[in-house]
Amino acid sequence: MDKSIDVIFVYSSVIFNISVSALYIATKLGDMALVQVIGGIVISLTVPFTITLLGYLKEKATKKTIISNGIILFYLFLELLLDYILRIPFREILEIHVTYILIFYAALFSMMSVSFEKNKKMGYVVVITFLILVVSLVYYLLPF
Repeated sequence: MDKSIDVIFVYSSVIFNISVSALYIATKLGDMALVQVIGGIVISLTVPFTITLLGYLKEKATKKTIISNGIILFYLFLELLLDYILRIPFREILEIHVTYILIFYAALFSMMSVSFEKNKKMGYVVVITFLILVVSLVYYLLPF
């Protein structure tokens, strides 16, 4: 297998988790200009995840790896569609928001799963950044 594709995947996963963590904190602090910049970084990860999907398809990677990468891309395109193209307040529409959250966590667990499959040590790094994301989410949700 081409290790550069694996490196791109793992680094993109780490950047995703850290960016979403920063997004939660910036939102909590009310810095909407920073939220827009960080949101752009998250959406731009569509490029490296597309590259990794194409690389994994070329290498005939496992179905699990390809489907996981597809889930991640599906989430990123959904985010782009809802937040940047349609610009609807979907977080206020329960059915859409619940579906969005399920797809978001499917993408996160896909990142962790593939990262562990590709490199166990880097899998732990992705899990640690996921935990940072969860702590940031809790901070965002706290009422103070």
